[in-house]
Amino acid sequence: MNYYLLVYGVYLPVTVLLTIWVARTLFKNGRLFLVDIFHGNEQLADSVNKLLLTGFYLVNIGYATLTLRTTEAVTSYQDSVETLSIKIGTIILILGGMHFFNLYVFYKLRNRAQEYARAYHS
Repeated sequence: MNYYLLVYGVYLPVTVLLTIWVARTLFKNGRLFLVDIFHGNEQLADSVNKLLLTGFYLVNIGYATLTLRTTEAVTSYQDSVETLSIKIGTIILILGGMHFFNLYVFYKLRNRAQEYARAYHS
């Protein structure tokens, strides 16, 4: 049996599904932050949200595709599981890192928008 194909056959669908799940969660819940940042301009917030979603997909699925290849010998089911745990664990960490990066960007943008609003209304 070709264990590399087993690893690839599990790795790609799992990483794509994880990426889609995280992206949809960010897209759905990030909208409120963007509407607030853009002072209620829902059309602009939705547009930026869609651009962020597209970039998120491109970065994560691109990285998952780039890291598909493995240099380790995969000659058994045990090797397959170990290789998958490293690859999927790495993707999960990257998705988590991008999630916190997005939260940080939203936080900074919201603070900047609030400071601007305070200065404008004073």
